[in-house]
Amino acid sequence: MLEVGRITRPHGVRGDVNVVLTSNRTERVAKGAVLHTADGRLTVRSSRPHKSGYIVTFAECSDRDKAEALRDTVLLGEPIDDPDELWIHDLIGAVVVDEGGVERGRVTQVLDNPASDILELDTGHLVPVRFVTSVDPGSRVDVDVPNGLFSLADDESDENPEAAADA
Repeated sequence: MLEVGRITRPHGVRGDVNVVLTSNRTERVAKGAVLHTADGRLTVRSSRPHKSGYIVTFAECSDRDKAEALRDTVLLGEPIDDPDELWIHDLIGAVVVDEGGVERGRVTQVLDNPASDILELDTGHLVPVRFVTSVDPGSRVDVDVPNGLFSLADDESDENPEAAADA
């Protein structure tokens, strides 16, 4: 299961809740969608955009007291099979290989960045996702990066060994 959002607070008295998605897939709150929590499953009865999230009515939540009990609940969903999307769970642990066939490190996390999400490697390198050319899920990520992207970070650690030791 993947974390796809969070219930932040109740909305009104009929059991509606505010949901903030951590996923860019709005079908997660479409009518009939099933989301999972630590306490069970929730079925979306209806939803509508509201401010920076959604007002969602779940079939299992019919009043304000039940909605209050869901405050700060993490919502989980099944992975969506879409070959045109990159999924964080497919990137974590994969070896990053540059256009010359050189292994540059393993992906330890994906950092959220307004311009482009960034792969953080165990070597300390940062690679914008927009340079990813192909992915073998969980195994390998091929990238085509501008000249100097990897050498710039290597040069900085060579010039300032104390900074590299602190990292």
